Amino acid sequence: MWVFTYANHHRLLVLLSRKVHTSAAVSYHRTARLLSPEDSSLKSAAWRRLRGSNRTSVQHRPDGSEGGLDRGTSAQTKNMKRETSLWEKMNQGRVSTLRVSSELRKLCLDDFIADRERQARQKSVLDSKVETHEVVFGIAPCLLALSQGRRKALKLFVKNGETSQRASVLKVCEEACRQGVQVLRVSKKDLDKMSSGGVHQGVCLQASPLSYLTEDPAHSRGTGTPLWLVLERIQDPMNLGAILRSAYFLGVDRVISSIHHSCPLSPVVSKASSGVMEVMGVYGFENLEEMVRLKLTQGWQVVGTVGADLTQTQVPVTKCLDFQMTRPTLLLMGGEGEGLTQQLRSLCQTLLTIPAGRVLHPSIESLNVSVATGILLHSLLSTRSAR
Repeated sequence: MWVFTYANHHRLLVLLSRKVHTSAAVSYHRTARLLSPEDSSLKSAAWRRLRGSNRTSVQHRPDGSEGGLDRGTSAQTKNMKRETSLWEKMNQGRVSTLRVSSELRKLCLDDFIADRERQARQKSVLDSKVETHEVVFGIAPCLLALSQGRRKALKLFVKNGETSQRASVLKVCEEACRQGVQVLRVSKKDLDKMSSGGVHQGVCLQASPLSYLTEDPAHSRGTGTPLWLVLERIQDPMNLGAILRSAYFLGVDRVISSIHHSCPLSPVVSKASSGVMEVMGVYGFENLEEMVRLKLTQGWQVVGTVGADLTQTQVPVTKCLDFQMTRPTLLLMGGEGEGLTQQLRSLCQTLLTIPAGRVLHPSIESLNVSVATGILLHSLLSTRSAR
C-alpha cells in the first residue's frame, strides 16, 4: 500500500513538474514578446524568479522524492534552456517586427490625420466668405477673370498631375502669379466639387462675383451705327452665355438685360460664354420698358422678333434679310418659350422673322433663343452703315 502510494506520488510530481515548466515557458514566451531587446535584465530577473518558484515547489515534496525528481528534471531543464534560447531568437525578430509595424501604423495614422486636417483646412478656405466669393471654372474664364481685373481673385486651384503641365494651364498659373494670386494644387475630385460638376478643364478660381452694371450706359463710340442688344427674361445660363459670346464676336456695342426673371451672371454663364462675360459688361435694368421709351425719344429704332407664324399684329413684320439698319438700333429678344412680353412688343417699330428653309414639323417651329440671336445680329450688323 505504501509502495503504491509512493509510486502515485512520483507520477503526480513528475506530471506537476512538467506542467509547471510548460506554464513557466509560456509565461516567459509571452513576457519576452512584450519586452524589448534592451530589457534583457528584466527578462533574466523574471526567468530567475520563475525558476526559483519551480525549485521551491519541488523541494517541499515528501522525503525520498527529492533526488529522483532532481535527476528527472535536470534533463528537462536543459531541454527547456535550449527551447528558451530558441524562443529568445524567435522573439527578438518578432519584437522588432512588432515595433516596426507599430511605427508604420503610427505613421499611417499620422498621414491620415494630416490628410484630414488638410482637407478640413481646404474646405474651410473654400467655404470662407461664401457670400462674397464664387468659383469660376474653365481655362478661358479663369484667365480672363485674372487678366481683366473686374473681379477680386483670391485663390487659383489647379489639378494635380499632367494636366498642370499643359501650356494653357501654365498660362493661367503665370497670370495668377503676376496678379499675386496664390496657386494651390488639388485633386480632380476637389475641382469637380468646386465647379459643381462643370467642365473645369483642370482649373478653378475663387473670386468675387460679377453682377449687372446698373449705371446708365453712355452712347457707344464704335465705328458704325450703334446696335444694342436688349434681353428680356433669359433664364437659362447656357443660353445667356452663348448670346454674350455671339454678341461680342459680331460686334454688338452694348448688352442690356432685365434684372427680374433673368438668370444672374454666374460662373456657368461665364463658362458658356467662353470667358466673354469677364470682358464684356452687361447692364441690368429694373424697367426695360422705361429705357426703351427713352431711346425712342432720342431717335433710336426699336426692332423686335416674332415667330414666322405670327400674323395678327399691328406692327410691320419683315424678314431679317430684308431689313436695313440705317440708324442707332435696339434689338429686343424675348425669353425662352414666351418671347417678348406684350408691353415691349408694342413699343417695337418693326418685327423681324427668320424664314425657315423647309416645311417644319408642328412641334419644331422655332429656333433656340441663342441661335436666333446670333442669326439676327449677323443679319443686322452686316447691313449697318458707317457713321
